[in-house]
Amino acid sequence: MAEITYEITEELGVLSENSRGWTKELNMVSWNNAEPKFDIREWDPDRKRMSKGITLTWDEAEILNELLTEALSKDIPF
Repeated sequence: MAEITYEITEELGVLSENSRGWTKELNMVSWNNAEPKFDIREWDPDRKRMSKGITLTWDEAEILNELLTEALSKDIPF
């Protein structure tokens, strides 16, 4: 299996932190030297290990933003 490389090109923010110190973050990440994408996943405190996550292109992030804005404006109880 080929090695996967990554570079966090911009740290956008921490969404949460669990009891083990892992943080769920939104970052711009370049995977295998490709164009950076929005990336949401958990990272260990040293950023050596990570959970499975999701990457989004700019267009996908814009659509997600619209969907979240609409959903949050409805004040849906959870």
